[in-house]
Amino acid sequence: MKALVLSGGAGTRLRPITHTSAKQLVPVANKAVLFYGLESIAAAGITEVGVIVGDTAEEIQEAVGDGSKFGLEITYIPQERPLGLAHAVLIARDWLGDDDFVMYLGDNFIVGGISALVDEFRTHRPDAQILLTQVADPRAFGVAELDSSGQVVGLEEKPENPKSDLALVGVYLFTPLIHEAVRAIRPSWRGELEITHAIQHLIDSRADVRCTVIKGYWKDTGNVVDMLEVNRTVLEALDRRIDGEVDESSETIGRVIVEEGARVVNSRIVGPVVIGAGTVVEDSYVGPFTSVAENCRITDSELEFSIVLRDSSILGVGRIESSLIGRHVEVTPAPSVPRAHRLVLGDHSKVQIRA
Repeated sequence: MKALVLSGGAGTRLRPITHTSAKQLVPVANKAVLFYGLESIAAAGITEVGVIVGDTAEEIQEAVGDGSKFGLEITYIPQERPLGLAHAVLIARDWLGDDDFVMYLGDNFIVGGISALVDEFRTHRPDAQILLTQVADPRAFGVAELDSSGQVVGLEEKPENPKSDLALVGVYLFTPLIHEAVRAIRPSWRGELEITHAIQHLIDSRADVRCTVIKGYWKDTGNVVDMLEVNRTVLEALDRRIDGEVDESSETIGRVIVEEGARVVNSRIVGPVVIGAGTVVEDSYVGPFTSVAENCRITDSELEFSIVLRDSSILGVGRIESSLIGRHVEVTPAPSVPRAHRLVLGDHSKVQIRA
């Protein structure tokens, strides 16, 4: 069995971060989201992985390499433009051959991994197996309709009027029969080959399409809110570890990780928190659910429920929370200037100004 990992896409919902970095490499608890997926694939006993790459191919390849650090053999498959999930299957046809495979969206996060799902698929080997989970607003996802016995009878991509609240999670398992389906469909109104349409083709052809409704934690990390929430979830499972330097005037409480080479000076750290290697936290407070990457500087500031990427500095700015701060960022106080109101008012205006 092989794995096809999708790591293309523009990451528009995470801009401006993704103007300069692949969305799959934005870190959660100081580890790229994509790495969690690759580790889950390896844990499921799959070693051959094809990675679909687009405009950020060079960055993805530099980060992942040949896959040996994950126990994987990586093959990179270029996709000129993100033309849909089914298009990714189409262009990977030669590499996939006649093997069964799991398709994993590289910016998705599933607590607990996919080992049980892969084992179930290997045991029963339906033509396709999909993961579903209940969501508050299914209009943003592919949506499944089930009959009274729990069988999948229909799929829609981002429907205006969803027939259920069951969204497709970004993990799919297929036999080679899916290749016939992706060749049979046509682009949607979005100009993409939709994997939902390909699976619907299987359903209409009376293929064996099964679903698993998961109750565990799943997130599509394509926006800042979900990224911070995934970061919170991962940090909650970490064990305390102080490998760096914490001086006597500092306090660390709870699940705090201070990586080797990091320094905490006259500061208070309340976990769960991870402080990356080479980072200096001085005269500051870092509160729960915060990840600070390597080689950052936090001075005379407060930081909580946030992600700070590498080589950034936060200096004397009071309190920051619920924030995603990119690489090589400088956050400093604004210069002190006289406060004034500048107005252009028409005739007979009435203006109220708070003093």
